[in-house]
Amino acid sequence: MKANIKQVSAVLSAPAPHMVGDGFRVHNFFPSGYKLKMSPFFLLDYNAKITFSARNEPRGVDVHPHRGFETVTIAYHGAVAHHDSAGNSGVIYPGDVQWMTAAGGILHKEYHESEFSKKGGEFQMVQLWVNLPAKDKMTRPKYQGIKHDEIAKHILAKQAGTIEVIAGEYNGTKGSASTFTPINVYNARLNKGGKANFSLPENFNTGFVIIEGSIKINDNETANANEFVQFKNEGTEIQIEALENSVVLVLSGKPINEPIAQYGPFLMNTAEEIQQAISDYNQGKFGYLE
Repeated sequence: MKANIKQVSAVLSAPAPHMVGDGFRVHNFFPSGYKLKMSPFFLLDYNAKITFSARNEPRGVDVHPHRGFETVTIAYHGAVAHHDSAGNSGVIYPGDVQWMTAAGGILHKEYHESEFSKKGGEFQMVQLWVNLPAKDKMTRPKYQGIKHDEIAKHILAKQAGTIEVIAGEYNGTKGSASTFTPINVYNARLNKGGKANFSLPENFNTGFVIIEGSIKINDNETANANEFVQFKNEGTEIQIEALENSVVLVLSGKPINEPIAQYGPFLMNTAEEIQQAISDYNQGKFGYLE
């Protein structure tokens, strides 16, 4: 291994789950579960793999507002349909990513896709809240629906596996999503015995979610499915080896060093901006969504 190793700070087990609406059973790794320094990532809800029974009426989360950040939903099993007040809608299938920039304000709802709901089955998702810098918090909402076959992929040597570059860059392969600040988001899909190397800036806050399998990190620490690995803000090089077929969600981003004021689905810089968000929402300025 190279000398400039980015060391593991902690390997964290999934906090107790809670329901979001009636369709998402999530473990909140941060900010509630653990007080982690992960800016620009503000929230990580992990719906570990569970089986939902068949049901005619889709489970989900009804209409709710967002302002001041982006929601990123990454699907591994199951299917989620969604609508927003900017007129965007679609279905997120396994491997797909939905990157929604709420920014100045949007109404949103998300629920199990109707055919999945009728059949039931395995369901596994990640939702991130990615903070926006103050200068971009009130920009126009936008939406990026990224299908699995559109995600940029870097094929690793020796049949080790594939790095799906959702955002940022990996060894010259540029990610599919556009971002407001420097962020790397990858799905590392590794075959048993496969190795992958990551070179990530020292000051970037970095963490891994082990979606499937188990890995050895820097020939030292081991992390298993449903655990979160936080790294220290020193060193740049990480090597992982899959101890079995594994999927690892890699998160690394340049911190936004600005004050944070958060209330429910609003993520701003000051208490006054939170009050303004509540007022604007109550006045219908986030649009309309049935």
